Amino acid sequence: MGFFERIFREPRWGVHPDNHKRPAADAPLRVLPPPARLYLPLHQHVGGAARPVVLVGQKVLKGQLLAEAQGNISAPIHAPVSGTVAAIGEVTAPHPSGLGFAAISIDSDGEGRWIETEPALDPFALAPEEIARRTAAAGVVGLGGATFPAAVKFALGKRLAVSTLIVNGGECEPYLSSDDRIMRDHADQVVDGARIVMHAIGAREALVGIEDNKPEAIAAMQKAAAAYPEVKIRPVPARYPMGSDKQLIQTLTGKEVPADARAAEVGVLVHNVSTCAAVHQAIRLGRPLVERIVTINGGAVARPGNIFAPLGTLADELLAFCGLKETPARLILGGPMMGTPLLHGKVPLVKGASGILAFDAREAAVPKAGPCIRCGSCTQACPMGLLPLEMAARIRAGDLDGAVDFALSDCIACGCCAYVCPSHIPLVQYFSHAKGELAARERARLRTEAAKRLAEARLARLARESREKAAAAARRKAERDAAKAKAAARAEGAPA
Repeated sequence: MGFFERIFREPRWGVHPDNHKRPAADAPLRVLPPPARLYLPLHQHVGGAARPVVLVGQKVLKGQLLAEAQGNISAPIHAPVSGTVAAIGEVTAPHPSGLGFAAISIDSDGEGRWIETEPALDPFALAPEEIARRTAAAGVVGLGGATFPAAVKFALGKRLAVSTLIVNGGECEPYLSSDDRIMRDHADQVVDGARIVMHAIGAREALVGIEDNKPEAIAAMQKAAAAYPEVKIRPVPARYPMGSDKQLIQTLTGKEVPADARAAEVGVLVHNVSTCAAVHQAIRLGRPLVERIVTINGGAVARPGNIFAPLGTLADELLAFCGLKETPARLILGGPMMGTPLLHGKVPLVKGASGILAFDAREAAVPKAGPCIRCGSCTQACPMGLLPLEMAARIRAGDLDGAVDFALSDCIACGCCAYVCPSHIPLVQYFSHAKGELAARERARLRTEAAKRLAEARLARLARESREKAAAAARRKAERDAAKAKAAARAEGAPA
């Protein structure tokens, strides 16, 4: 790589937080025995929630369809264990609100009996459309956290003639190492899944971006990809948020995705390494997505590491499996920068959850915020090239439209700005609040417009009915007048 190319590719954004990935990343992968009861939320993906197709009391096998996809953007849910459907009701959502979430609960019989699967011995003999169909039927979604249905991205990549598949092994969030472990332990599945995705979208090459603080994963992936020159392993600088799609695309290809465009529109499609492994399982073995690797880490955890666990396992059960040194001061689903705070541990593991963090009091401490000193650190750190201090100033003043003028919609909520702020201003919370307010405002506008359309339609209907009644009355009057005239004429012509 030449000097100017290196300068162009080196990131000039982001931050270097302490990664806190070890010793969890180096601990051998462990398998969690299936819990007695699992809770499967019906909405574990972007798009419409799945619709149940089973009944309470029904016996199910591992991998059996529990809820089918609804709409073009949705994903089905399958049984992670064999057993009995115990309930179809609400569980606590993986959301800071702690509100209820529709879910199917299954009592495990401890036997783990699989349904009959439909493996493809040679996936490359299948048509791309069949690869997409099987991937969709297996419920595979983006496992890096975005949870977008994988098959929908296949179709988009095929339609836009994508030439490059980027396999995201960045995993830049501190504490998390589930992608690291899957590359170390199952590199062959990741590479095979990437090749299957390439076949499905018609890509000519796959670039696997792995942060250079994961030497073991890089070595394992290089070994697995050695026989496939179209799959290229590309170490990238360890810098948060390198795992964000747009940043990884720019680092690996030099292409910048426009603000209002998709990656596929510049000839690139991005899939996470764990998603590629799930595609391998779905196509090669015919197995739907019912389990995943999840990182259990944080100062309150006695034996941090990565656990292969069935979906629907409660966070409390995962934490108990690893042991706790003390009562956690804070629980987070995902990473500390972009994860979801949890009110308690009675929240189930979902497809997009790559980690559960149990912070001790020191890790959970939040410094007191001070006034903005306009140092510009947030602007330098922002990977999207935004002006966080200007957006925050307008949000504090209640000028949400002014924040929008400074490209609030382009904020990816990565937290870099808040991380480097010497005044500890909760900038991401400002932006999330503003986006929520704007979304509520837009929903209110749409409701108002819908109500206005209904009112206008009602007035038009009443006016039409009034005109129709008037026309009918006039027609009846004319008929009566004609009948009277006819009767009068007959009367006049009658003999005396």
